[in-house]
Amino acid sequence: MKKLISFIIRFVPRTVLQRVSVPGLKIVGLFLRGNNVTCPIVNKSYKKFLPYGRIKPRPNALCPDSLSLERHRLIWLFLKEKTDFFNKKIHFLHIAPEQCFLKPFEAQHGEQYITADLVSPLAKVKMDVHNIPFDDNTFDAAMCNHVMEHVEDDIQSMSEICRVLKPGGWAILQVPFFSPVPDETFEDKSITNPRDREKAYGQDDHVRLYGKDYADRLRKAGFEVDENKFVYELPAEQVKRYALPANEIIYFCKKPLLNK
Repeated sequence: MKKLISFIIRFVPRTVLQRVSVPGLKIVGLFLRGNNVTCPIVNKSYKKFLPYGRIKPRPNALCPDSLSLERHRLIWLFLKEKTDFFNKKIHFLHIAPEQCFLKPFEAQHGEQYITADLVSPLAKVKMDVHNIPFDDNTFDAAMCNHVMEHVEDDIQSMSEICRVLKPGGWAILQVPFFSPVPDETFEDKSITNPRDREKAYGQDDHVRLYGKDYADRLRKAGFEVDENKFVYELPAEQVKRYALPANEIIYFCKKPLLNK
């Protein structure tokens, strides 16, 4: 199973996976039902989650019904416990929308929930994050996860997200980190071969390897950054029950108020 999932993720285009994966995984989920782990997004429990990963699949990672991964379940809990995201309707920009969030976010925010992506069939708006087609100070909040490692100019893309947020608005902007995490982000534009990129950056469609300076790059783009260790506040049993990433920092970014 691990080898099959690794092969599919590495070599089947993401746009194809987004269209065809749901029915098959829901059938798999019927055989995995149990009471060892729970996905808080759909409130369903299983004997275990499916493995997931391109090269070395992580065990107990992918929920077959919601398609959530460890980081998605953590973000869901963070939104519920640390923000007012589920308490009122807000104007929310979701870049490269994850399938597990689409239905509940749409139900919460309706027409004010805007999904955007350059190629994803799941998105309402076709958009290049380097040049976001919305006016300044449009959105109350935004989310853009595991995108900046793919784009040509991450600082420009981060700055665009900051630009379209209202003063005081917030964004969650996660990126992958590979151990050992370097002190400084590494990028070399001469590395273009997919296999060389996989070796240098951890994945063949990445163009940089993020380091411990990631928060500083977000600050350079105009954000105030809270490197939030929410997962460390949770009981160990809850981390295990939801199969959360034990060391994931949530980069909770705010656009400064105008009068500051």
